[in-house]
Amino acid sequence: MKRILAFLCMISLLCGVFCLFGSAEGKAIGFYIPRAGNKRPRLPAEETVIEEHGGYYIDRHVDDESERRVLYLTFDAGYENGNVEKILDTLAAEEVPAAFFVLDHLILENTDLVCRMQKEGHLVCNHTKNHKDMTKCQKEEMVKNLTDLEKLCEEKTGCALAKYFRFPEGRFSKDALMTAEELGYKTIFWSFAYADWDNGKQPDPARAKKKILENTHNGAVILLHPTSATNAEILPELIREWKAMGYSFGTLDELTTE
Repeated sequence: MKRILAFLCMISLLCGVFCLFGSAEGKAIGFYIPRAGNKRPRLPAEETVIEEHGGYYIDRHVDDESERRVLYLTFDAGYENGNVEKILDTLAAEEVPAAFFVLDHLILENTDLVCRMQKEGHLVCNHTKNHKDMTKCQKEEMVKNLTDLEKLCEEKTGCALAKYFRFPEGRFSKDALMTAEELGYKTIFWSFAYADWDNGKQPDPARAKKKILENTHNGAVILLHPTSATNAEILPELIREWKAMGYSFGTLDELTTE
């Protein structure tokens, strides 16, 4: 009997260890990076796991002292309200490439706009089908969500999504990162974002522009929402000021080259 009890205790202990391990792997993390002004920000320790599983938030090829100055413009685009088209007009006029992380709504309701993104040399990337929190999904559900968007994009536009992924609201886990990696995706986070997403509470254009410029740093991956009226208004001036500061604009293909 003592041997049986000891064996059962050992099994219970091992199960507890495995459960804890599984919980840690699946722990939801809200991506956050503290600002450092015009210096490159540092990733918090608990988030360094992204770099181990195909994740990027900043250009690793440059630093604060590099002669090459480069920025990466990325947009999370769920729908069109007139401002996405304005953003595209500005990018075309300034000859600046960008990456758009899209949902199914934009592909279904504004197919021509998505085709325009692709035609004008921008990357159209995966932001999930419906902006669902992937940390609350089983692996099979996440796989289906991402692959369903791939199929929809090809069906509606005739073009494949670029193999770049962004978690809705930046909520991720190690398990979810690994699933995206298994699907062939590189996961793109950011080194600068600001509160631009609420269309009913848009930031003052002058203050927004000041905030963005005061936090521009070399190799920055900048996250903006193209539905923002403020962003649509200030983007032409922002791009021209960035150019005057010596910055060029890179693509995610360049960002993720090892």
